[in-house]
Amino acid sequence: MTMDMTSNVPAWLTPVAWVVVALTLASAAVIAFDVHVRRHRHATVASEVVWITSALYLGPVAVVLYRRHGRTGSTRSATDGSEAPTVVAGLPGGSASAIAHLIGVPLVLASGLTIAGIDLWVMIIVIGVVAIVLLAVHERTAVAGTRAARPTLGAAVGTAVVTVLAFDVGMVGWMLLLHYGSFMPPATDGVFWFLMQLGVLVGLLTGYPVVRRLAGRRADGPVRTPRSRTA
Repeated sequence: MTMDMTSNVPAWLTPVAWVVVALTLASAAVIAFDVHVRRHRHATVASEVVWITSALYLGPVAVVLYRRHGRTGSTRSATDGSEAPTVVAGLPGGSASAIAHLIGVPLVLASGLTIAGIDLWVMIIVIGVVAIVLLAVHERTAVAGTRAARPTLGAAVGTAVVTVLAFDVGMVGWMLLLHYGSFMPPATDGVFWFLMQLGVLVGLLTGYPVVRRLAGRRADGPVRTPRSRTA
């Protein structure tokens, strides 16, 4: 049994979905152009990826946030959560989820794997694992160029797991609602990706309390002192 359950999807949603998808891709291109062509580079590639991929679910809103909190001409990035609003601190989790969907959905469909005859369960697991890996990498690298102490691998993985689980309360709940409500189109349909974008937004809402708490810990946590240099 696949995720193609579309009996309740209204016809008008198709053009809306394609317009939204086009806007998100255009927004991602705008941020990517500013980072890589106009050379407003960040301290890490991970931070650049977060800002670019945030447009895949926030669209033009991501461009506004980027210009206010992420655009830099030197080495600063606001996605480490140390000096950014909580809504910006949650972008790495949202971006990890967005990228995990782009990787996990085609992978599961190509493999043909199912649990109890439903590929949705495999998809949820794969997306969750990929998101945890991506977010853990971000946790380990996002402090470059800041005074924050670099977390250990265990702490980075722990933070990623807690964050992804909080996001999945909304994201997985949304996917299950679509599936059992017969609103789940095939992955080749633009409506599917539009609905997944909405799911990431729901995940941002359910993950907000955890992200806020973690951002507060970073702000109050230890700082990295420069090493003394000897002649």
